[in-house]
Amino acid sequence: MGVEIERKFLVKEFPDDLNKYPFHQIEQAYLNVSPAVRVRREDDTYYMTYKGLKGSAQARIGQTEYNMPLTKEAYEHLSSKADGNIITKKRYLIPLNDDAFDEDILEANPDLKAAVQNRSIKIELDVFEGVFTGRILAEVEFPSEEAALVYHPAEWFSQDVTGDPQYSNAHMSTEKV
Repeated sequence: MGVEIERKFLVKEFPDDLNKYPFHQIEQAYLNVSPAVRVRREDDTYYMTYKGLKGSAQARIGQTEYNMPLTKEAYEHLSSKADGNIITKKRYLIPLNDDAFDEDILEANPDLKAAVQNRSIKIELDVFEGVFTGRILAEVEFPSEEAALVYHPAEWFSQDVTGDPQYSNAHMSTEKV
């Protein structure tokens, strides 16, 4: 079991040279939205994920998350049973912005400083395709809730939509389009 600690943002513009960053092609389908049970194809990897809320429903910064591997055949079988929209997107993996944390925060948190220095914290830029073409969201996953709360968003982000259910992929799967 893991805990996913993330913040989500709308995007006002793409970062420079977007095409130089690595990306994944993702397709996912929801078997249930509360709690979220989804199946996902990420490039040539398949898995099922269960996400349950940790703490208050309003915070939504930290969620319990379990991932279980699937075969391609199991993914195809389960995704055919999904309710609602199949979500497709290209996920770019972009280095964290240089001004993400104040220097005093990094000095006081050696684990966070190490994560920043070894570039293990990434901005995941989701550019949706299919029925959600035109929708763009950025997520940053953090090693702790404290780090998530003191993060300075990248200049190309706009509104923080962390915890707003209309921007969750589970909700998107239920939208009438």
